[in-house]
Order: sequence, then structure tokens, then C-alpha cells
Amino acid sequence: MAKGTIDSYRKAAEQGGVEAQYNLAQMYLRGEGAPRDETEATRWYRKAAQQGHTKAQNNLVWIYANGKVAPENEAEAVKWYRKAADQGHMHGQCLLAETYRLGKGTPQNYAKAARWFRKAAEQGDATAQYNLALMYDKGEGVSKNKTKAYLWYSLAKAQGNEGAKTNLEILKRDMTKEQIAEAQALAMKVLGV
Repeated sequence: MAKGTIDSYRKAAEQGGVEAQYNLAQMYLRGEGAPRDETEATRWYRKAAQQGHTKAQNNLVWIYANGKVAPENEAEAVKWYRKAADQGHMHGQCLLAETYRLGKGTPQNYAKAARWFRKAAEQGDATAQYNLALMYDKGEGVSKNKTKAYLWYSLAKAQGNEGAKTNLEILKRDMTKEQIAEAQALAMKVLGV
């Protein structure tokens, strides 16, 4: 966050400056330059989020999903996940996918979950890569495909995901050498190697 006083951010925020609105929200949330005020922080996050600020949208998601500042409201959280996801925000895509997978705040839909996990996975989100691998491994929302499960598990494993490491070892037991070679070639292609 750029340095500035709360008054200078408030002035710019009141004039519609989206970065100022976000920074002002951050200051209120952290108690920087003014007493900590989560309600005021939420107000400014919402203003910035309505103008398309993806970090503000994700902060609102956290607020609505956890009930920390505003009462827990899963449908409102999903609304903000979707806005961030539609703008290509990787974390928002992963969280939206999770809501579809679990049916939390929206009807359960494995196909939509897989689609959003894929978008985040392709951007390098290890959690999304792991969850997409699980979906291919189980055939949830996508056709069961060991090669694709291996691909996504291996990418998540490369980023330190322990669940992917374990599941990859289990999956390899049921794969042919040809399937493993194909999956490894796909992983190299995705990694640009």
C-alpha cells in the first residue's frame, strides 16, 4: 500500500478513486492512521469492489464467508467470488470452484467446479491443480482420466502440495508406463520445458 494519510485517502476515495477506496479500507481494517473499524473497512471494500477492484472483491468474500465483520452470507460471498473469477483472479476462481464443488451458497455443480478449478490451475494455483486432479481421478464433473489426474497432481506436487504427492503415488500404481509417459509429456508442455 502506498504511503499516505487516512485523510488524503478518504478525500480521494470520496471522489471515486478505486485504489484510494481499497487503501482506505486496508487502513481501517488494520487500524493504521485511525482506530480499527471493520464496518468502515467493509464499506470501502464494497465501494472499490463495485468498481471491479479484485483484491477488494476477495476481501469482501472473506468478510461474508467468515462472518467476521458482516453476518455470514454464503450467497453474497459467491457473488463476489464470481466477480473476481470473471476478471481472471486466480484465487477468486479457485474459491468459486470450491463453492460449486461443495454446494455452499450455490447449488452443487461438479462440472462448473471443474471448469473454474481448471482456470485457476492453468494460472498456477497449486490448490486448484490438486482439486482438478481429484476431479479427474474420481470422474467428478469431468470424465475419469488417469493421465489428466497425473498431470495436475504432478504440477501441484511440484509446488509442494503434500496431498498431490501422496495421491500421485497411489495413482501411478494403476497406470501403465505409456499413460505415465503421456502424462509426464503433458506436464512438461504445460511447464514450457
